[in-house]
Amino acid sequence: VHPQTRSYARGKLFWQCLNDSNWLVYMSQAYDSIYAWLSAEEREKLEQNLFRPFADFISVGNPQFFNRVHNHSTWGNAAVGMIGLVMGDDELIHRALYGIEDDGLEVGARDNDGGFIKVEGQKVGFLANLEEPFSPDGYYTEGPYYQRYAMLPFLAFSQALHNVKPELDIYGYKDGVMLKAVDALLTLSDADGEFFPLNDGQKGMSWLSRELVTAVDLAYHEGGNDPRLLSIAEKQGRVLLDDAGRSVAAAVRDGKAEPFVNQSVNLSDGPDGDQGGVAILRYGNEDLALVFKYAAQGLSHGHYDKLSLSLYEQGDEVLQDYGLSRFVNIQQKGGGNYLKENKSWAKQTIAHNTLTINETSHFQGKYEIGSQHHSELHFFDASDANVQVVSAVETNAYPGSEMRRTLAMIKHEGFEKPFLLDIFRVESDGKNQYDLPYYYTGQVLEVNFEYDTPAELSALGGANGYQHLYLEGKGKAGSGNTKFSWMNNGRFYTLTSVTHPDDEFLFTRMGANDPEFNLRRDPGFMIRRTETGGTAFASIVEAHGSYSPVTELAVNSRSNIAELKIVHDDADYTAVSVQALDGRESVFIVSNSDASESTQHSLEIGGKVMEWTGPYYYAE
Repeated sequence: VHPQTRSYARGKLFWQCLNDSNWLVYMSQAYDSIYAWLSAEEREKLEQNLFRPFADFISVGNPQFFNRVHNHSTWGNAAVGMIGLVMGDDELIHRALYGIEDDGLEVGARDNDGGFIKVEGQKVGFLANLEEPFSPDGYYTEGPYYQRYAMLPFLAFSQALHNVKPELDIYGYKDGVMLKAVDALLTLSDADGEFFPLNDGQKGMSWLSRELVTAVDLAYHEGGNDPRLLSIAEKQGRVLLDDAGRSVAAAVRDGKAEPFVNQSVNLSDGPDGDQGGVAILRYGNEDLALVFKYAAQGLSHGHYDKLSLSLYEQGDEVLQDYGLSRFVNIQQKGGGNYLKENKSWAKQTIAHNTLTINETSHFQGKYEIGSQHHSELHFFDASDANVQVVSAVETNAYPGSEMRRTLAMIKHEGFEKPFLLDIFRVESDGKNQYDLPYYYTGQVLEVNFEYDTPAELSALGGANGYQHLYLEGKGKAGSGNTKFSWMNNGRFYTLTSVTHPDDEFLFTRMGANDPEFNLRRDPGFMIRRTETGGTAFASIVEAHGSYSPVTELAVNSRSNIAELKIVHDDADYTAVSVQALDGRESVFIVSNSDASESTQHSLEIGGKVMEWTGPYYYAE
């Protein structure tokens, strides 16, 4: 085996079986391409001395790698199955599809990232990797970065099975989830085609990857010739050298391409679609895009970030998700592998735009607890482009506390651009410290409260990610609202939050206790509320105006909100009012207890009775 000992499953040619499996997938395609030109003696020599022993090594020689549900094993299953198809080896094909029957592994075995290798009663093999990680909507529980990586073996092996064993109807398996997965993956991207960095996701990975060339071409060829896929193929600028690639190239040549326009969507998570999900609210042609994660743990690549959000404008991050702490294939940084800061920072709750209670991560940051739970969708409604709403509940991240987050993307007549309304409500058995951060990108412009900056920087805390945050400034809330404005890429943004008199506002920056400079030095703004039981946070993130370095003119650089108020809050309803600078007032009400579309509601606020049907109310 390879001399490096970093992997839970060391390879032969490479340091891990995963790379060996990559090699065998491609080698299977190469061998298939020249099979008929080789003599029987040459084929026998290759198969008996290389391919069959290599397939055995990847599978029965490393069951902890091969016999699990994970993107690693998908590559292994595909490698063994594809070389089996070329050689006509039914034993290898069966092993690839259904796994090793008696693998000798103990239930609860773990890989290097802490993920379970074997779970009691879990099916294994390629078909199990189609059933378990994918939801009926095609969302892959490890997140879009790893969905992208796994799509190549999923589709390459599926196409091989489709060609050689059409009786399996592999593209129809689980109600056609393989082709749905391509559409779901494309939807999980910003205006530039870059995938949202959920879980261990690297920023910048996009439609242009080799895996997506395979996915787009095969999805077009086998999935009904969707003309939207052709516009993506045009951007990719290359095709596969097979029938699928020829179909795409000919269709592009004949002018059949149509734009691929992403829409607002709610993608369920879990094999049956009942383990939370990821919602994306979009306005216009990617003018604004909100990503709301209320999903399952995401296997070993999952983060402790229930009810987290990220926000984009025209493909640029406004409120960011950190993604992974890793320099992929850059040897100087941990050999290109995950860095220790991936666990100590990137996976921790405080690294995300969601609520941390008592400086402890969701599920205590323990995989075995987090993998048992998921958030629940309260409702999703994108039927009105001008008022799109998603709401979800998390009851297990902190025992004794229930977190409920409702996000609404609203295009108000008096505002230049849509704004994001964020209502984060907590019910708790006791009093706690609540930290709600927003990790923005850009330069601070102004705030409406006084603050102090320390003479020396120190870490905000000692564990659970807090040890990696420098405290750069601290202020106390004023009366009414707190405002925080910044600029990025020639655009202005303002966060307006409802203020409690004792709230603290912290300026933070990543990079503390990071002697090897593995973390980015990104800034954050945190709302801290202490000694509080049940409470509600209400904020608006407002995109407005622009700045040109050519004309040196700033247009609409200030917030348009005169006042944001919580005008009602109890177990049944939370209501906020938004008053614009021109005096116009709007009201948003969310039903906290009943999300039925047919329920009729009535609520009196300030002597005015408001009546509506469905889970929310909005009026300007």
